[in-house]
Amino acid sequence: HVQLVESGGGSVETGGSLRLLCTVSDYELDNYCVGWFRDQVGNKREGVAADYTGGGRTYYADSVKGRFTISRDNAMDMLYLQMNSLKPEDTAMYYCAADYSPCTVVRLDPSRYNYWGQGTQVTVS
Repeated sequence: HVQLVESGGGSVETGGSLRLLCTVSDYELDNYCVGWFRDQVGNKREGVAADYTGGGRTYYADSVKGRFTISRDNAMDMLYLQMNSLKPEDTAMYYCAADYSPCTVVRLDPSRYNYWGQGTQVTVS
């Protein structure tokens, strides 16, 4: 049973930085797509960034390009989201997600990801 657990959220002032972490366990395949998503009040779940553990291009939402960086440690089964130059509009519950499909298929579409963590809150004021 695949499990994802996020951590690293918190409160930060505008312009500040946070790094989110996600541990992935019990995954059956060596390569899979992992991504970060967020839920903002009044909005649909938004894809923020995605990366394939087998390598290749990464995907970012236009709203975070140049500010957020997704990275991973395959040996440790860890996924990171470095968030810099945070804005109040980045306030959201952030989730990590995974799917066996390559990122070229699932990209930043949350409906295509089958495994989700419980989320970690990020508040920017």
